[in-house]
Amino acid sequence: MLNKSLRGAAAVTLACGLGALGASPALAASSNQQVDIGINAAAIPGATVFGTTPAATPETVSFVFKAQHLSQLEQQADSGFSSFLSVSQFAAEYGQPSSNVTGLETYLDGYGITTSAYKNNLDVVASGTAGEFDKALSVSQQQYRTPAMNHAGSTPIPAQTFHGVNGQATLPAAIAQNLVAILGLTTYQPSVSNAKHTLASGTKSGTATSSSACLQATGVPDDCNLPSDFESEYGLNSLYKSGADGKGQTLGIITFATVDSGAPQYFWSNIAGVHRTGSLNFDQVDGGAGTASYDAGTGETDIDIEQSGSVAPGANIIVYEAPNTDSGSIDALFTAATQNIAGSVSQSWGEAETLIQAEQAEGAEASGYIAAFDEGFLELDAQGQANFVAAGDGGAYDAYGEFPPAGDQPTNISVDNPSDSPYTTSAGGTTLPWSADLGPSADGKIAAVTVNVSQQRMWGWDYLWKPIAELSGTSELTAAEGAIAGGGGGFSALEPEPSYQYGVRGTNSYSAVPYLTPTDYTDEFGLPLPISWLLNPTPPTIGGFSGGRATPDLSADADPYTGYIEYAPSDAGQDGIASATQPGWGGTSFVAPQLNGSAAVIDSAVGGRTGFWNPSIYGFAQSRNSPFTPLDTPGTSNDNLYYSGTPGATFDPGAGLGIPNLSKLEADFASSH
Repeated sequence: MLNKSLRGAAAVTLACGLGALGASPALAASSNQQVDIGINAAAIPGATVFGTTPAATPETVSFVFKAQHLSQLEQQADSGFSSFLSVSQFAAEYGQPSSNVTGLETYLDGYGITTSAYKNNLDVVASGTAGEFDKALSVSQQQYRTPAMNHAGSTPIPAQTFHGVNGQATLPAAIAQNLVAILGLTTYQPSVSNAKHTLASGTKSGTATSSSACLQATGVPDDCNLPSDFESEYGLNSLYKSGADGKGQTLGIITFATVDSGAPQYFWSNIAGVHRTGSLNFDQVDGGAGTASYDAGTGETDIDIEQSGSVAPGANIIVYEAPNTDSGSIDALFTAATQNIAGSVSQSWGEAETLIQAEQAEGAEASGYIAAFDEGFLELDAQGQANFVAAGDGGAYDAYGEFPPAGDQPTNISVDNPSDSPYTTSAGGTTLPWSADLGPSADGKIAAVTVNVSQQRMWGWDYLWKPIAELSGTSELTAAEGAIAGGGGGFSALEPEPSYQYGVRGTNSYSAVPYLTPTDYTDEFGLPLPISWLLNPTPPTIGGFSGGRATPDLSADADPYTGYIEYAPSDAGQDGIASATQPGWGGTSFVAPQLNGSAAVIDSAVGGRTGFWNPSIYGFAQSRNSPFTPLDTPGTSNDNLYYSGTPGATFDPGAGLGIPNLSKLEADFASSH
């Protein structure tokens, strides 16, 4: 899973009143209204200003309009579309009138800014200079720096130099009232790879640690798995035998880092043993994602293509590589939607909801940010494009380790965005059964400590805390704080419960094992957040109730200890990674593209798009012959660091509907298609 650190994002709230909109800046200025665009770059923790942004600096800014008839669109998505719309039909029903789009373009043209409107009439991409945007929006952009930040077991966030705005903008009220967000007035790079690797303090004894040994290893599961192991574990093989391999389908991948050139092809031919017949193409959104590198998260892009392309060898692939900015992110989503070529789309980038709430509290984010991305998912849904987003790798504590070093790390419960959107399928993580010795300890005094996972469970590294404490000679709380990892899941504080979850047992109640009790509440970036824990190593199983969108929707293996081989040349030699071919990788970043490939295979078997999965799969899960196996065992043997299973529940936070049998799922889609 890739996730974001705190950053400024631009969002427009409703401006009061109407004003005449003229074609010239002078005329338009008379009707300008101050608009809260929710962007305060100075509020990014650790940010320091060191000068004014040169006026000639090139910029790309995205103006996102409000969808018309939004309630109708949301209700349709919740219940499932009986027929799918074309892009032109979507624009006519839910996009803004062309006159409103033209009005924005005319206004910006008056300042020398060029524009390109998406065919959905919801997104206008504007290209100009910092000086031109400063004049058009009455803002002043400045240069900032932020320090580097390390993530245990993940790619670090590098130190950055970027430009941003500290203050409010003005726009004509006739334009502002139709906008939901302006994205791109900061070049802060928000996202880094958070795909997880096995811990240096918890190395398996006598197992494969090099690429050559991994490729010779036998027995499943271990941390040398291939996409074929996913296919066997979750029931795709019978579809392959029937001739369904994704042929005739196209899958899309949204990513914010450039692929290692030739890496997917090498992985398919030399590691996974996959013969692909589908094509691989790249779409450079807003100029692309820059140079491939470890720090940029190139390994994530490699993973996404390698995994989805292996699972659906007959499917064509379009990779939408966009800049690691808010405007790049929204434009990639709308590009996938308005092209309407990919029948399924996946994304493995996100951030904790707590970060968004902190950004809003500090003025670095406005409410329109989430709404803008929901609109993108809703267009995919309306057009029958299945879509999957990784649920996160922090277990129930998604915000821990994601805040910059300027402040303490929050220890509150949180889920990941945008997988919290009711209009996407949230991909969670499990651990497969495994048993091995970890060790020896660094001082050589302890030869090994045995770990045993007897059955597939929610992914939560609490099962490693005691062994790591023994090997490292630290307290179990210290070990826990270094191993906060698991399948993201819980209840959204920002997104409402969708109707397809109504009445499904477990979507508004839960069982939990409170190992960690949050303590020491303080004002952290504008929010009253806990920054410490008390540890109970043998917690009871408790119950409770909650509201909001429950995540994830379904789960598959994501634990690095039962994980996969990654081939990523950019990673070689970085942070102890010995070679381009490396075992022991996991994260829900693997699950989202695997489900993307699975959707292409299922669509090829069904003979058409199955569309947004959620309204269908929640119905299937409640049938007598459910294609899901719930992970409903209660207690500490099945949890994502907090949420556990509830016996008899259809849905469990941390695992969702459970693990799928994809062949049975295809049969259900076929019978209802």
